[in-house]
Amino acid sequence: MMETNFLIIGSGAAGLTLAVKLAAEFPKKKITVVTKAHQSESNTKYAQGGVAAVFDLKEDSFQKHIEDTLIAGDGLCDRAVVEMVIKEGPKRLRELMAWGAKFDTDANGELNLGREGGHSEFRVIHHKDTTGNEIERALLERTNQLSNLMLLPHHFAIDLITEHHFSENKTENLSCYGAYVLDQISGNIFTIKADCTTLASGGMGQVYGHTTNPKVATGDGIAMAYRAKARIKNMEFIQFHPTALYDGNNGASFLISEAVRGFGAFLRNKNGERFMLNYDERGELASRDIVSRAIDSEIKKSGDDCVFLDCTHLNIEDFKKHFPNIYETCLQKNIKIAKDWIPVVPASHYLCGGVVVDMDGKTSVTNLFACGECSYTGLHGANRLASNSLLEALVYADRIFKYLCKHQPSQTTKAIPEWNDAGTVLLKDSETLQQKTLELQELMRRFAGVVRESEDLRKASLQLEKLYFETEALYQKHKLNTVLSELRNMVNVAHLIIQQSLKRKENRGGYFNEDYIKVKEIR
Repeated sequence: MMETNFLIIGSGAAGLTLAVKLAAEFPKKKITVVTKAHQSESNTKYAQGGVAAVFDLKEDSFQKHIEDTLIAGDGLCDRAVVEMVIKEGPKRLRELMAWGAKFDTDANGELNLGREGGHSEFRVIHHKDTTGNEIERALLERTNQLSNLMLLPHHFAIDLITEHHFSENKTENLSCYGAYVLDQISGNIFTIKADCTTLASGGMGQVYGHTTNPKVATGDGIAMAYRAKARIKNMEFIQFHPTALYDGNNGASFLISEAVRGFGAFLRNKNGERFMLNYDERGELASRDIVSRAIDSEIKKSGDDCVFLDCTHLNIEDFKKHFPNIYETCLQKNIKIAKDWIPVVPASHYLCGGVVVDMDGKTSVTNLFACGECSYTGLHGANRLASNSLLEALVYADRIFKYLCKHQPSQTTKAIPEWNDAGTVLLKDSETLQQKTLELQELMRRFAGVVRESEDLRKASLQLEKLYFETEALYQKHKLNTVLSELRNMVNVAHLIIQQSLKRKENRGGYFNEDYIKVKEIR
């Protein structure tokens, strides 16, 4: 058994920001960060566009950013949360810059602000088109300077430890006492006993297969919280990024940042028609849900596999300067942006729901906190405004930190049971797990994608129930490994998405059900 004061699951912007702050504030306490891949591997690393925050007070204002966020959220944002996050945002970014994060500046040394879909002003700070990677670099560099902060890469959190694991498991007042963790190198599962646990485990894009998220995004934190009986909300609101690079095999993965459309790129169908103005007066700069549905509609009407992003009219040298990674990736795919259109399709990108937290990041389970994409704060409502995600991660990591400074958790005296896998055997047939994972992903793309229907959702629910029992049978019989654990988590998350989709009886933001279409309205 390992003991720690603060356990953090996930090493993206949210988790590392919290870890760094706790380690600096409490030099005599132990902070442990568990992450299932390399310590730099997270959704943060792949964020291209940037972080939205108000720095230009002449042209912009907190009120404008608040209103843009509320409009994108389609009436389901928590206004108090929106106001808090946006007003605190610039402070958190200045803090990040003080830790060494570098963002693009103009000739005068002022922050070079970009604009993305749904924003009324230029307010997105960025590091070329690799902003997330720069933030991750700066945070990891800071973690290495703190001796009481321990990073455990290639360690997979299996389950949260609550009263459900004790003999007296009938209590309604649940608390978290740490987590069971799989050492992926040795295959051993051990106990981490913690005074306080924070989920910062990111999103769940891999539930759909076609996603802009990395392979680690399998909804682990949400699934663990669900099994621990924490409140989960708004899982029906999946943000599909409109422009993921189409690879010709229905395998959309690489993100073509929204900032490219902010830079002036046009969306066209194969006939060259610039179609977005048929759906929204904002054209290519409409919010992501509208652009994704418009593309979905164009693809269904034409029977084509994709639409195209046209950058050929842009200054290519400026493009290369702003988006070097996108330019090079396209070039590797034999797409020369100066003369070729980029084939794009919508792909699963961001989850607007998750583990319900209050304004201090507290979940419904005592001593369990959550921040970043795995949490539901009320900021995004039914649809996230572009580049508000990293902002939320930084602000809520700070909110949890400040709460823990005032309310330090006490050490539990409970005897924590060790992981018990007696009677289980090694699973030798890895193909079975891969097949079931592909089955799940196909089911979700087909029945719970950009556009849904209630009957399809009910079909998905029945198919998923069968997959759930098959997965649980494998779980009960075999020793856990990463693939089986991820499949189990993704099945749990898919269940939440489908059930909460069925409960939603109106179209809002990122949720669109054809059964609830209003006359002459795409949304």
